[in-house]
Amino acid sequence: MPHFEQSLFSQTLFEGRVIRVTLDKVRLENGRTSTREVVHHHGGAGIIALNEKDEIYLVRQYRYALDKELIEIPAGKLESGEDPLKAAQRELSEEAGLHASSWADLGSFIPTCGYCSEVIYLYVARNLSPIGQHLDEDEFLSLFTLPLKQAYEMVLSGEITDGKTIAAVLKVYALRKEGKLL
Repeated sequence: MPHFEQSLFSQTLFEGRVIRVTLDKVRLENGRTSTREVVHHHGGAGIIALNEKDEIYLVRQYRYALDKELIEIPAGKLESGEDPLKAAQRELSEEAGLHASSWADLGSFIPTCGYCSEVIYLYVARNLSPIGQHLDEDEFLSLFTLPLKQAYEMVLSGEITDGKTIAAVLKVYALRKEGKLL
């Protein structure tokens, strides 16, 4: 029998441009009640853009919440109800200045299931053509390429710490090694 919690009450504590935070009262399986603090997020899409030299496109971007610059795959948040592939195509165009004629779905993952509803959808983009980067006015990042193997090694060494980037690099590297992604 699957485990569950029944929502009894939900109060919105904060509603912003990117997230909504609620304080919820739930009934547990044993009949007792508890509270849950939930961050509601529309989700995101991330892209491993793989070129003919087996290099991937990455960005260096400052992240205020961590007060440091991270190495990440191109990615962005979904608008409410937006198709994840369309968001991935938009973000690849904006952040990397690339168009891809070939897309493969890598699945999705849940980065922080203990308190957040965010789901991140991952894709591989290939057959790339440059179209020119067009960042949002409040977006500052540097685009660069690395061989997939080097990015994999940077994940293993802890130099790449962003969750979506770790998941995407490991997944693509494994699929390439198994001959499932040529």
